Amino acid sequence: MSQASAHTPMMQQYFKIKSEFPETMLFYRMGDFYELFYDDAKRAAQLLDITLTARGQSGGQPIPMAGVPFHAAENYIAKLVRHGVSVAIAEQVGDPATTKGPVERKVVRILTPGTLTDEALLDEHQDNLLVSLCSQQQRHGIAFLEISSGRFSVLEVDGEDALLAEIERLRPAELLLPEDVTYPAAIAERAGVTRQAPWHYEADTALRLLTTQLKTRDLRGFGCEGMKVAIRAAGALLHYAQETQRNSLPHIRSLTVEQPDDAIIIDPASRRNLEIDINQKGDTQYTLAWVLDKTATAMGSRLLRRWLNRPLRDHSILGQRQGFIAQCLQQYGHEDIHADLKQVGDIERILSRVALGSARPRDLARLRDALSVIPAIRSKLQGLDSPLAAGIAERAPEFPQWVSRLQAAIIENPPVVIRDGGVLAEGYDGELDELRSLSENAGDYLVKLEERERERTGISTLKVGYNRVHGYYIEISKAQSDAAPVEYVRRQTLKNAERFITPELKEFEDKALSAKARALSREKMLYEQLLTDLAEDLIPLQVAAAALSELDVLTCLAERAETLRFSAPELTSDSVLDIRQGRHPVVESLITDPFVANDTQLDNDRRMQIITGPNMGGKSTYMRQVALITLLAHIGSYVPADICRLGPVDRIFTRMGSADDVAGGRSTFMVEMTETANILHNATRDSLVLMDEVGRGTSTFDGLSLAWAAAAHLAERTGAFTLFATHYFEMTALPEQYNNAVNVHLKATEHDERIIFLHSVEEGPANQSYGLQVAQLAGVPPSVIAQAKAQLAQLEQHSNPAPRPVKTTSAPAPQQNDLFAATSSAVEEALADISPDDITPRQALDLLYTLKTLM
Repeated sequence: MSQASAHTPMMQQYFKIKSEFPETMLFYRMGDFYELFYDDAKRAAQLLDITLTARGQSGGQPIPMAGVPFHAAENYIAKLVRHGVSVAIAEQVGDPATTKGPVERKVVRILTPGTLTDEALLDEHQDNLLVSLCSQQQRHGIAFLEISSGRFSVLEVDGEDALLAEIERLRPAELLLPEDVTYPAAIAERAGVTRQAPWHYEADTALRLLTTQLKTRDLRGFGCEGMKVAIRAAGALLHYAQETQRNSLPHIRSLTVEQPDDAIIIDPASRRNLEIDINQKGDTQYTLAWVLDKTATAMGSRLLRRWLNRPLRDHSILGQRQGFIAQCLQQYGHEDIHADLKQVGDIERILSRVALGSARPRDLARLRDALSVIPAIRSKLQGLDSPLAAGIAERAPEFPQWVSRLQAAIIENPPVVIRDGGVLAEGYDGELDELRSLSENAGDYLVKLEERERERTGISTLKVGYNRVHGYYIEISKAQSDAAPVEYVRRQTLKNAERFITPELKEFEDKALSAKARALSREKMLYEQLLTDLAEDLIPLQVAAAALSELDVLTCLAERAETLRFSAPELTSDSVLDIRQGRHPVVESLITDPFVANDTQLDNDRRMQIITGPNMGGKSTYMRQVALITLLAHIGSYVPADICRLGPVDRIFTRMGSADDVAGGRSTFMVEMTETANILHNATRDSLVLMDEVGRGTSTFDGLSLAWAAAAHLAERTGAFTLFATHYFEMTALPEQYNNAVNVHLKATEHDERIIFLHSVEEGPANQSYGLQVAQLAGVPPSVIAQAKAQLAQLEQHSNPAPRPVKTTSAPAPQQNDLFAATSSAVEEALADISPDDITPRQALDLLYTLKTLM
């Protein structure tokens, strides 16, 4: 850029504003357009597919420029934000009529991915979270805010694994990180990361900001006074939110504390494997939430996803939810309540826009309709014998004063925006009605005036007219102009006529010409006052919105229980996982044939299932359904099973499927081993562990040894409830050494040399792998199948006994042939890797001992 003095005053003003927001795309209001200049214009033209032009010259150089109409800017801004671009809105705040030089402008709002509130910019089914991190050694503070609803929460976790799990759960739209802290790539390289200066995380500053915002002396009332790093994270987040919104955020009145031990912990890999609300392709279809979500409101839909992503461990809370669902099913109450809730809409986000002063007329119309239906909802809740129903009714009281005021204020179907008026109903304000009448009835008045003046003066050519230059006038032909009454004052002389004005017409002109503008100005003032008054009752209205969203989720779960034939699980303090005739809720919803239900029985004496059976036999579906049933039970839902009895669960782990991490430089096997290590380090006796095909990514001996050792560790040391699926038939010998492990298999049979999957789980190991039959089913050419059969026969004839990994107590493991093992022995493989010229005598001695052990 050239020196500012070389540019026009308009561009000097632009550069001054742009210098304050160098990393943000500046929408600079000029008349009916938002204009972008220089690099912003070039980038916007590319991202928005709009025309890049030039606006004369400034400083001797052409100015690249692009623009969008201000009334359509929302759609363009939404597209930019989806690309991760932050946008600063610079509006004209000065009066063009009284300003010399460029009209004063200032940035009134900054839109970033994590601070959106406009309905058009948000996904109504997903939270849009702004998250802030602060770390001190291995202690991590996390603060998160959904600015569109005002939900503000903090928590603290220990260790990198726990931090990654929480970030994956929250899936922030924007993540604030201190500039002076190094975070792992999985966090630092996420989309939407914004670095903040270290001083934004100072403890004293954070505490002062929070207490001022929450209007308290300290944070003891919120239960977080000792959470030092979380408070620092929350302070930095609040500062960023206030700066971007250019607002005090009056709808943020509370701070919620989450305790990690209150919920079942699900690590990122397990969350992806279970496809709770996002499938492995990144879509929302064919997920657990996709099956369950029949909510009536968008705010209920978001709450359901929060529940699914944070299943609770408190059996008393879960019992209350189950009790409510039971009452709904007995009284058929969910159907009528669901119909009423459909009229409620997304008042959670509407109330936030009210607080921020950005609520639109249709927001208030929806709020009016929502508050109007609360009495009917409360009446239906009284028919349910449930403490939770009574609690919801108490938190969602009636608001008769606001129902009557909004009904009086807002017309039935208001326009989208207040800009052109026509929002407030007739009779709401007398002065507004008078101004509207003046503006709307001007034509009638002029017709009557013309008739009256003709009759009074007797001038037949007299007529009343109007033009934009001279305003209202009485026109008389030249021939009759001398007969004009004395009170007629000449305004304009034409070739064939004279135009006059009278005191009465002048008074009417003053009123009529300003009436429309005054009416619009008063309507906007009244509308803003309405928002201000609503904001004073914001807290009880927000509490009611939260109660109605909870009611929405519970009635949705009741409907799903009835429609999908779910039953109530029993939650107990005993260590047990007993599922009878369990089903996979997503798979069952997608198939037309009846789903084959299966049992899962684990208890103190039976902690592990070794699961064998053919590919495509249903092992993965069976394992996942156990995890999903467990998860559903811990949000208070009924479950897809005839009987379900569950003891305490602290974590759910899954090691399933194969995927590499090319960006992180990790192979498929490395990813597999990393996930396995996480399970072995963190699983407890109360954990549910699903492991599928451990060791498949390496050689037969390595993979079998790792699979055996991992299963042995879980059976002997951890004692977690474990479903361990494998293709290594040798693993079926593990229950002979560990009494708490059992064999089960997915049944299949052959007919006409083709495999038929029965999908039923039966006790005992599988008797064969059916690998060639599955390959044939997949369409592998017959010639290849025939050659494979010949090769298999040769391998079976010459196979050597595979070495057996041993139990840590050194007891000998049973020997069993590995039909797919390589023909060389372990000793031969070890010798093949030795280079005698490259080892020391001590290493040679160690190798000799190793070979002796292998023999």
